[in-house]
Amino acid sequence: MPPYLIGIAGPSCSGKTEVARRLSRILRAPIVALDHYYRDLRHLPYEERARVNFDSPEALDHELITAQAQTLKRGGTIEKPTYDFTQHLRAPATERVEPGTYVILEGLFALYWEEVRNLLDLGIYITATHEVCLARRIFRDVRERGRTEESVRQQYRETVQPMCEAYVAPTSRFARIVLSGTDPVKQSVRTILDAIL
Repeated sequence: MPPYLIGIAGPSCSGKTEVARRLSRILRAPIVALDHYYRDLRHLPYEERARVNFDSPEALDHELITAQAQTLKRGGTIEKPTYDFTQHLRAPATERVEPGTYVILEGLFALYWEEVRNLLDLGIYITATHEVCLARRIFRDVRERGRTEESVRQQYRETVQPMCEAYVAPTSRFARIVLSGTDPVKQSVRTILDAIL
């Protein structure tokens, strides 16, 4: 029996990762974070890499995402890429992902590409206001990715918010379940479990 694929999409810092992690622990499901599929930019100097619009679907290697999602759906093992967010480079190391009964695909564009959507058994969209997402993103990027608050605010204003409205938010219509990223994670996970168990 092929793995049950769950796609979790939504704006940056809406709460996707936390829901995916909690769900993963309960279902013993590997998480395939689409953030690690950014195209390799080592041919560009750092200053140019830092100016790339990472919130556009074109920034991700959707061909590899699709191919690896297809492999997982067939019950195969993949070598998932990893990404160095501080240098804007794909890291040399990969992570082996072996499908279990469930597999979680999590990221901005988990519901964006039709080829990927067609592989999913359940599409979930987590929503949150831009105010909530920006505050969470400042906290994360300053602490984990070596960014300044002003650079985070500028990126959010110039690319994150407009790209969300153009490409991410419209994918909510493909979700069977739409959740609020400000609801307790336990409550959101319970809603998902009720739909699949």
